[in-house]
Amino acid sequence: MEKKFIGAGAVSGLIAGLISFLFARIFIEPQVAKAIDYEGGRSEAEEALEAAHGHMPAHEHGEVFTRSIQENIGAGVGTIVFALCMGAFFAVAFTIFWAYVGRRYPAIDARWVAAALGVLGFVAVFGVPFFAYPANPPAVGDDDTIGARSGAFLTITVVSVIAMIAAVGLAMYLRPRLGGLISAVLAAVGYLVVVAIAIALLPEFHEVPGPLMDGDRIAYEGFPGAVIGDFRVYVIANQVILWTVLTTVFAGVLGRLTRSSDSRSATLAGAVR
Repeated sequence: MEKKFIGAGAVSGLIAGLISFLFARIFIEPQVAKAIDYEGGRSEAEEALEAAHGHMPAHEHGEVFTRSIQENIGAGVGTIVFALCMGAFFAVAFTIFWAYVGRRYPAIDARWVAAALGVLGFVAVFGVPFFAYPANPPAVGDDDTIGARSGAFLTITVVSVIAMIAAVGLAMYLRPRLGGLISAVLAAVGYLVVVAIAIALLPEFHEVPGPLMDGDRIAYEGFPGAVIGDFRVYVIANQVILWTVLTTVFAGVLGRLTRSSDSRSATLAGAVR
């Protein structure tokens, strides 16, 4: 059965990745294009200022892949591979979780367990890290801080996932003693305290480009706030779609597997009789 769970996760991840990529291609890529246009315009303005002040501007190398390849093939492959990995991890997490829950509460529907796991995974893997370090389009960020930003984002993600696992374990431990509601509230509070402390200890990054100044004159405007806002809204919506499709398809496949298993059990029972 574990292999079937992994297969269900792979199928769910593939479908979620395809739908997520279509959404990103329609809604997110235009915001990326606006950011790239801003970056190009600002670079030209910076070069013009350097030339006006007698400095020779540095020439950058052309892009290795065209924009068309990046936004279609590159983004498509990256999104689908990411979704496949998430589907596999989701299946592994469900297998481990179900081994405990299914044995302890045999009457519970596996599809509801998958739905709960999807919500918890969305919060731990995407929600909290995004709250700590919201996604930015290209042209937002300092190249010198890429390593620090990546390390901080990875740190909060790992802390969030581990804290969520501990919170679920705590809720399951307290449930027979305090009841489902109180144990869930205590676990949620504990999770929020841990991630809040982690976010407070991690560094902050405020790197949205401001106006390019030439003395008291604005040579080029700062990065458009509307582009950042739209980009982040669409990123959130894209992740909601990915996790919703992943969880829904996985739960649907679970239902089919359960019905097939029940049918085989009934057939075997009839044959024995």
